[in-house]
Amino acid sequence: MRAVPLPLPGVQLIEHQVYDDARGAFFESWNERDFAAAGIAARFVQENVSHSRAHVLRGLHYQIRQTQGKLVRVLAGEIFDVVVDLRRSSPAFGKSCSVHLDAAGARSLWVPPGFAHGFLALADGTRVEYKVTDYWSREAERTLQWDDPALGIRWPLPAGVAPLLSAKDRDATPLARAECFP
Repeated sequence: MRAVPLPLPGVQLIEHQVYDDARGAFFESWNERDFAAAGIAARFVQENVSHSRAHVLRGLHYQIRQTQGKLVRVLAGEIFDVVVDLRRSSPAFGKSCSVHLDAAGARSLWVPPGFAHGFLALADGTRVEYKVTDYWSREAERTLQWDDPALGIRWPLPAGVAPLLSAKDRDATPLARAECFP
């Protein structure tokens, strides 16, 4: 496993070691010792899987209390994955970074607590799995406006195509009014 730091402090792209042979391939998606050696000391309490059509946009989600670290990977299809730093004390506050993740690549994304996270499905039948470090809480959940100009995220949507959004994602809060972390 190789942990590659991304532009936001604490966010890492995990490149898993793949073992190929005549039968197919194998890799460890989680190994507590290896992740701890990369500075990721996490205890996961819940694992979620979403299934999406192309152009479904999920996010940008976070929990203000019961903060969650997330380990994200794609089981089928492809996503454009986005992370936004919501820690006011961070020099990267309000900045975002993005990566493409797909089922063919043995890569995961580590999103520490204090960040909003979301993704755009780029293919029909996209399945995303993410482990979280705290349980989901309706009272603690917040949604940051996915298309807030202040964030400057360039979602790779085809010209003239609007993303498919849930009601909560459509009614999300812009960064200027968002409840953030210290």
